[in-house]
This record gives sequence, structure tokens and C-alpha cells, in this order.
Amino acid sequence: MAFEELKKKQSVIWGTGPYERLPEHYQPLIDHMVRVIGPGPGQRVLDVATGTGALALPLARAGADVSGCDLAPALIETAKRLAAQEGLAVDYRVGDAESLPYGDASFDVVTSSIGSMFAPDHAAVARELARVCRPGGRLVLGHWSSERGVVDMFKVMAPFMPAPPPGAGSPFQWGSREYVQERLGGDFELDFEEGDAPQTGSSGEEVWELFSTVYGPTRTLAESLEPGRREELHRAFVDFYEGFRTDGGVHQPRPYLIVKGTRR
Repeated sequence: MAFEELKKKQSVIWGTGPYERLPEHYQPLIDHMVRVIGPGPGQRVLDVATGTGALALPLARAGADVSGCDLAPALIETAKRLAAQEGLAVDYRVGDAESLPYGDASFDVVTSSIGSMFAPDHAAVARELARVCRPGGRLVLGHWSSERGVVDMFKVMAPFMPAPPPGAGSPFQWGSREYVQERLGGDFELDFEEGDAPQTGSSGEEVWELFSTVYGPTRTLAESLEPGRREELHRAFVDFYEGFRTDGGVHQPRPYLIVKGTRR
């Protein structure tokens, strides 16, 4: 029950900002996943927790038969609009990564770019990713590192956030090879690649402006705080990114893990 209440909140939180402006800030991860997937005509692909379609769109451009689902209705509406603007036929629908609205073994490739990792019930997510992938099909996931990068940004926000419900997994556990092997190794033959999608900006203040207006979790958190606490979060966030200042501005390394699986 606690997970259901959390997911109701998440379905709103993730859609509170214009998230479509954010993927350009992790484009190296998206491009890496597209290369690994190698999309083409006739390939049935499901993009889980698709957001506004940052991964689904290049797969559809390459001719793949793409479906995408996300818990947040607002993100799905934006994804539909962006696909329509390009004349791309992507089957988008609202759906929960822990209970996907698709039949068994429906897809040749199942993907998720830093999306399904934020679902609280990790065992359910792993089960569903395996269920909808056909035998011999492929799994390609992009996860932020468990060791540094985006996880450190969330540590800055953590003192200002409510505690997660008991039993909810940390999204950053999915950035560990060992953890992924534990969750998915029984259903998939796994391999891994790594990369970096650095966060850049002219200043820590510019990065704060981006995340506090575009990124649902940061925007919602900031808006939920009384003015004094909001300013504390603001200063902590800016100071954190100023710690990555270089001659050209702010440059924070954000390592990621690409999970490659073949369905047993």
C-alpha cells in the first residue's frame, strides 16, 4: 500500500516540469543506448518509463516498431505531441513499470533510459522486464552510477525530502553491476558497458535554475518547502555544483551503466 501511495505521487511529480528540456543534458547516455540497441525496421521495442520519449524517438526514426509507457500522464501527453510533430508512429500509453500493460514475450527489445530505476519495487520491475521480453530477445537499460554523479545530487536533496516508505529500493542500486546481476541474472545473460554524461553549466546557479524548473523531483521539492528551507536547499544545491567549477564553468562527471541482456 505504501508503494501505491508513493507511485500516485510520482505520477504527478515527474510531470510537473517541462521534462522534455532535460534529456539534452544526458544525450551521451541516450546516444550510447541507441548504438547498443541498433534499431531497425521490423524490430518490436518497448521503452519502459519512457518519459517524454527521448529514447523512443530515435528508435522510431530508425524504423523500429516502438511502444512506450510511463507512470506520469503528463509526460505521455508530451511524448505523443513530440512524436506527432515528427510524424512518427509511437504507441505511447500510461503504464506502471511494476505491472506493464503488455502480454508475455511481446517484444524483441526492452529498454529503459534512467526511468524504471526510479520505481520503488525492484523485484517487480525485474520480473516485468523479463516477462515482456521474448526468449532470445534483448534488454538494454541505462542507469546512473551507484558510486558518484547523480547519486551525489540526490544526497544534497535528501535532508529536505520525506523519508521513502519502508522497503522501497534506492534507484541508484541499479547502477551497480552486482545488484543488476542479482536482480536480472536469472532471466538474462548479462554484459555491461559504462560511460559519462557530464552535467555542465555556466554556474551552479544556472544548474539550479534548470533542475528547479524542469526536473520534477527537484521542482516539486523546492515548491513544497517554506521560504527559509527552500533557500537552504537552493544554497546547498548551488554550492554542490560550484564544487565542480572549471575554467569553462561547471563540469560534473556523471557516470552511467549500460546493462545489456539476452533473454534466456
